[in-house]
Amino acid sequence: MFNALVIDQVDGKQQVALQQKAIADLPTSEVLVRVAYSTLNYKDALAITGASPIVRQYPMVPGIDFSGVVEQSNHPDYQVGDKVVLNGWGVGEKHWGGLAQYACVPADYLIHLPEAFSLRDAMVIGTAGYTAMLCVLALEQQGIRPDSGDVLVTGAAGGVGSVAVAILAKLGYTVTAMTGRATESDYLKSLGAQHIMDRAEYSQAGRPLAKERWAAAIDVAGSHVLANVCAAMKYRGVVAACGLAAGMDLPASVAPFILRGIKLIGVDSVMCPKTDRLKAWQRLAQDLDPNILNTVATEIQLDQVQAVAPRFLEGQVRGRIVVSM
Repeated sequence: MFNALVIDQVDGKQQVALQQKAIADLPTSEVLVRVAYSTLNYKDALAITGASPIVRQYPMVPGIDFSGVVEQSNHPDYQVGDKVVLNGWGVGEKHWGGLAQYACVPADYLIHLPEAFSLRDAMVIGTAGYTAMLCVLALEQQGIRPDSGDVLVTGAAGGVGSVAVAILAKLGYTVTAMTGRATESDYLKSLGAQHIMDRAEYSQAGRPLAKERWAAAIDVAGSHVLANVCAAMKYRGVVAACGLAAGMDLPASVAPFILRGIKLIGVDSVMCPKTDRLKAWQRLAQDLDPNILNTVATEIQLDQVQAVAPRFLEGQVRGRIVVSM
């Protein structure tokens, strides 16, 4: 028997509880993993609180990522004792996820843990950090370099934003960190941000074109924030968009696209091909300062997840929430 956080639906109402499950209760698949760490992400918080219809079927174990050790395998790529990482692929939505002491998943969902990281490190980085790296790669693929100009990171005190700031700073970019919490300024500067910007500047409807400020941006917000980011891009600037914390809408103008030739690149971490995942994790091992991992992480236990989840929706979470099993 093992512990699992389970979301179920009874008489049309969602219920969430820590339950005892048996291995036989897990979905049948190729690789059984004893989970060491998972994380609590914005999507997990939406699922656990019921604030958004994330869960596709019931019962469901949330948790969009995990790290752990293979206990059984029917696939030649994974042997008993292998250390593995999972990010995305719809776990926690349509396949039981990582907020449990065991998970059983298809082999294609997994990658081997990079040697540079411990199992805990992998979840301090987690899906948020891996997504941040995908965003940095997207900017590089469009020709953005440290000498291109200032780079803006929105939602900078969150999981994606914290890791993005740290990576960009280590690579030599001049980073402006946008946050709605002035109290996080020292934290963001410790990650390498040279400038701090108040989110309120971009939270309301703005002009179709604003003063050119940013050579590139990584946006986790969407809505008016993303629209204002686009309006303030320099000529041929590039925006990597990966989140919707401020809303799913995009009340923007085509003006920056046709008058300044900017590019808006969508970054998806859930169904990202394995080759891109491996490259992202390789670059994380190379370009993320390991000394910042403890700076950005808060560790909790599985029985604390329900209490912490609502804080995400209130914008009260700094960095990464790691869940120890």
